[in-house]
Amino acid sequence: MMEFLYFPEDKSEYLPAVLTLAVFMIAAVVTMYFIIKASRKEEKQTEHFTEKHNEQQTNKQDLR
Repeated sequence: MMEFLYFPEDKSEYLPAVLTLAVFMIAAVVTMYFIIKASRKEEKQTEHFTEKHNEQQTNKQDLR
């Protein structure tokens, strides 16, 4: 039966795991960058629409 934790004698067996980890970490960082960028863009749009809405509400109240 195989041991629960396997630590290979030949350390070159770690190379594929390290490369895979590096690729996924880089992909995660890039994905987070794009999510943050999109979030900031949506925040600016929301602020713009909120300001526009508030101006319309103010104009309606002034006309009364």
